Amino acid sequence: MGYKSDIEIAREANKQQIQDVGAKLDIPTEHLLPYGHDKAKVSAEFIKSVQGNDNGKLILVTAINPTPAGEGKTTTTVGLGDGLNKIGKRTAICIREASLGPCFGMKGGAAGGGYAQVVPMEDMNLHFTGDFHAITSAHNLLSAMIDNHIHWGNELEIDTRRVAWRRVMDMNDRALREITCALGGPFNGFPREGGFDITVASEVMAILCLATDLEDLEKRLGDIIVAYRRDLSPVYCRDIKADGAMAVLLKDAMQPNLVQTLENNPAFVHGGPFANIAHGCNSVVSTTTALKIADYVVTEAGFGADLGAEKFFDIKCRKAGLAPDACVLVATVRAMKMNGGVAKEDLGPENVQAVVDGCPNLGRHIENIKQFGVPVLVAINHFVTDTDAEVQAVKDYVAAQGAEAVLCRHWELGSEGTVDLAEKVVALADSGTSKFAPIYPDDMPLFDKINTVVQKIYRGTEAIADQKIRNQLKAWEEQGYGNLPVCMAKTQYSFSTDPNLRGAPFDHTVPIREVRLSAGAGFVVVICGSIMTMPGLPRSPASERIHLNDAGEIEGLF
Repeated sequence: MGYKSDIEIAREANKQQIQDVGAKLDIPTEHLLPYGHDKAKVSAEFIKSVQGNDNGKLILVTAINPTPAGEGKTTTTVGLGDGLNKIGKRTAICIREASLGPCFGMKGGAAGGGYAQVVPMEDMNLHFTGDFHAITSAHNLLSAMIDNHIHWGNELEIDTRRVAWRRVMDMNDRALREITCALGGPFNGFPREGGFDITVASEVMAILCLATDLEDLEKRLGDIIVAYRRDLSPVYCRDIKADGAMAVLLKDAMQPNLVQTLENNPAFVHGGPFANIAHGCNSVVSTTTALKIADYVVTEAGFGADLGAEKFFDIKCRKAGLAPDACVLVATVRAMKMNGGVAKEDLGPENVQAVVDGCPNLGRHIENIKQFGVPVLVAINHFVTDTDAEVQAVKDYVAAQGAEAVLCRHWELGSEGTVDLAEKVVALADSGTSKFAPIYPDDMPLFDKINTVVQKIYRGTEAIADQKIRNQLKAWEEQGYGNLPVCMAKTQYSFSTDPNLRGAPFDHTVPIREVRLSAGAGFVVVICGSIMTMPGLPRSPASERIHLNDAGEIEGLF
C-alpha cells in the first residue's frame, strides 16, 4: 500500500479557525493576534491574567540518540497530545519553531509526520510568524552598534581583538564561520576578525526562550557581554545602549504562537534554540502559559536525552522553576538495529539480535532520566517494517530496566494509535512519583559541572580542557558567574564526541574546545569536540528538491 507524504497529508487537513482552537483553552478572541486564519500570537495581557491559575501536569518527550533511520520525536509529541485529548484530557502541545538552515539542509521540515502533525506545515517550516527574522535583526543590530561605537571613537575602550559578539543568519553557510570585516578603508571602520553563527545558536534566541516577560527580556539583553577591554573588564550590551531597541524588535516575537494539530488540538510553537549547540527547548513563556490553561502539557527537548533532556532539566526547569511529572522516551526498532551495527540499507529484514544489541543505547537514556528523579515510559514509534518479535525484544529489554515500553502507531493512525500511551502517561503523571532535581547544584564550580555531565550523562571518564579554558572558567567564577548552569555543545549522534560511536560507549574523554559566557541567557556554553555553531549544508541538501509545483503549491518539504 502506498503512503501519502507528510506534506500531502498536511495539505488535506481540515483546519479550524484559530479562534476556535484558542477557545478550547479559553483564550478569548481579542487576545489572539491572528496571522492569517490558522495561526495567531497570544497576547501578553492574557498571559499575565492567567498567572494565578494552578499548573497542569508537565510531560517531557525526549528520545534516544538520533540515527539516519529516524526516531520521530516531534511526531510522537504531537501524537501523544492528540491521544490525551482523545481520552478527554485538556491538553496542549509545546514545540519549537523550525530553523531554515536544517530545513533546507538535512531535515526538510520539523512539524511532526504522517497523521501526527502540526499545521500549517509549510508556514511553520518557512517564515512562520517572523520570530526568527526578528531575532536575527535584533542580534545583528547589536553587531552593527558595536562596530559603529568603535568607528566613532571607541569611548568604551573596547579591545577590537576581543569583540566576543559574532553575527548570525538563519541559514547553514560554512563560508561565513570565520570572516574579516570592516575592510575597505577608514570609512568602513576598523578591520577585525569576526564570524557568523546560525540564528538558533544566538544568545538572543536563548534569552527570548528563557525570559518571563518583556521587562525580563530587556534586562537579559542588557546583561549580554559583547566585548572586553585591554584590562579584560567586560563591556555589556547596555553599555552600547542597544538593549532598548533590541527589545522593541523582539516585542511581538516574545508572544507565543498558537497553531493546531491535524486533529484541531491546540499547539504552541515558539522559540527554537538548537539542542546540540544551544539549550534545545521551546520558550519558557509558552510552556508556563500552557501549564496555566491546560491540564496536561506535552513538550519536547531536541535530539537525544543526553542533550535535549539534560538541558531541559538542568537549564530550563532550573531557571523557570518547572518540575516535570513524567517523561516519554521515543525509540524505534529501526534505530535499535542501527545501534546494533546494521547498515541503513539493511534495516528491512527481521533481525531480533541486532535489536537486542542496540538496546543498550536506550537503556543508558532510561538510566539517565531516572537520575533526575523523573519517571519514564518508552514509546516505540512504529514503522510498517517492524515485526512482532522485534517489538517484543524492545519491550522485554525495557521491562528489565524497570520501565514499560508502549507500541505507538500515531504516524499511521493519529490519536487512535496513542490511546494506550496516553492512558499510561496520565497514570504516571498523576501518580506523584516524580522527585525531580537537577543533576548538579548551582554552587558547584563550573568545571565540576562540566565533569558531572560528562561522567553521569555521557559516562566518560573526564572532560579535557587546557589551562587557558580552566583559567577562563575561574575568571568567570570570580566575576560572579559561577552559579550558572553549563550548556554542552556536542554532537547529537553519540554519547561521546565521536558522531560515529553508536550504542552506549563509556570511559571516553570529552575534549573541550572553547567556552563562551552567555551572561544574558544565564549559562556557560561548552563547545566539545568538533561541533560547529554554524553548520554547513550536506552534499545534496534538501533545498535541491524544494520547489513550487504547477498549482503553486510547495513540494519537497517532508
